[in-house]
Amino acid sequence: MEIRNLVLSEVGETVCKLIEQYISLSSSGTVVLDTATSFNIDALNVNNVSGVINLHKVNDINKINDVFVAANNKLEAKGIFIGTAETLPERKKRILNKYRSTGRIYYFLDFIFKRIFPKLWFTKSLYHFITADRNRAISKAEILGRLIFCGFTILQEEEINNRLYFIAQKTEKYQPKPKPPYGLIFKMNRIGYYGNTISIYKLRTMHPYAEYLQEYIYRRNDLKDGGKFKNDFRITEWGHVLRAFWIDELPMLYNLIKGELKLVGVRPLSKHYLSLYSKELIELRSHFKPGLVPPFYLDLPNNLNEIMASETRYLRAYSENPVQTNFKYFFGALKNIVFKKVRSN
Repeated sequence: MEIRNLVLSEVGETVCKLIEQYISLSSSGTVVLDTATSFNIDALNVNNVSGVINLHKVNDINKINDVFVAANNKLEAKGIFIGTAETLPERKKRILNKYRSTGRIYYFLDFIFKRIFPKLWFTKSLYHFITADRNRAISKAEILGRLIFCGFTILQEEEINNRLYFIAQKTEKYQPKPKPPYGLIFKMNRIGYYGNTISIYKLRTMHPYAEYLQEYIYRRNDLKDGGKFKNDFRITEWGHVLRAFWIDELPMLYNLIKGELKLVGVRPLSKHYLSLYSKELIELRSHFKPGLVPPFYLDLPNNLNEIMASETRYLRAYSENPVQTNFKYFFGALKNIVFKKVRSN
């Protein structure tokens, strides 16, 4: 009971009850820490534990992935890792409440320094030097994405007392791999011609590590009208604006110049999203180069089945008469964009 009382005094009864839905605080197989470094986890004289709880805010951890990987290494298969963080909305709320008269000015400066500086190559070194990555502004999407990147599956995430608490389960041993890009321009893997993987360049509209959350978002929220994910918290505040005017897709002109895309064609999709398609359409798609302007903007489908039907019609029409089909779809899409105000988000 001593460990439970310590945790109770630190986080309160509500959080304790959340934790105890997944692991026992009185079990010898549960490790409770308050650490910002992976060293303190690696130095534990235990292995294959059933649960690791770190009460230290993720925002104040210098090397987040190292701490997550260290927890992964200490856990048995399907072991539970629990942690906490202050999310961006809670950070904004805290700043506005603390600095009532100048809160919006302070928040604007905080936004520039804590969220823009780390992503620009000419300011990120200054940011790291000044802050040592303490009190960082970090999104829920990045935290959960990092967990998946480090070998975990998200079981639950809940906001309690202005903090996010996450429950993650070890589903695989972490294997070293390149870290995702953090900058404003990034590339993402998509399925292209003949099923080959191509790198598509875009301006960032999602939080870092958000690409690892696609299956999680789909599992929780399914799809909304138009085939997009419902309640997609991966998209940043400015990302919605960039998407509304296709500014985020300007770097894809580089893919067009390289010959990986054509002007009109089906979207280059992620491996997970493509897996939602029928086998017949996946096979049909593989014989055609993807494009910048998809048939979506002419047909305006409302759900995944309608999207698949739209793409099938386009590909069959294109195979019979490519020039006429592309002319029809390009100018039809342009008409919908200009007069019906159709947007990509």
